[in-house]
Amino acid sequence: MRKELIALQINGRLHELAVSPNTTLLEVLREELRLTGTKCACDDSSCGSCTVVVDGRPMLSCVMLAASYQEAEIATIESLATQGELDALQRGFVREGGSQCGFCTPGMVMTLHALLERNGDPTEADVRAAISGNICRCTGYVQICRAVQYAVTALRETQHA
Repeated sequence: MRKELIALQINGRLHELAVSPNTTLLEVLREELRLTGTKCACDDSSCGSCTVVVDGRPMLSCVMLAASYQEAEIATIESLATQGELDALQRGFVREGGSQCGFCTPGMVMTLHALLERNGDPTEADVRAAISGNICRCTGYVQICRAVQYAVTALRETQHA
């Protein structure tokens, strides 16, 4: 299959790549750019492990054709930590046990990161609604909800400091 040149804005950097028209964003991230934080589990949009944030919205990269997102701002889990320091949500996941096996964690964190960008003080119902498309087989979601509350508190403290 013939390849076409595309340019994608990922984690604040422009990447020019030659890809087949049917190449998914997940394939570009993992195979071309070696951004392996985004996971591939179901490959049919039913689990949420491949969630990235596109123009502020969580989206499933396993069903997104990469060439269709050349004008978009794409963020992966690799974009959150700065200078080796986890962001507040990632710290919450560590502290509250929100990542047990860890496989769903990047997609879960990116979904919740988008939520916190829209709503800085979500209720537990807001959190549960946001992650309704993300499957976690280990935590029962309680620890994940607590991780978000930790992040909300940490972000509030940072803003008042």
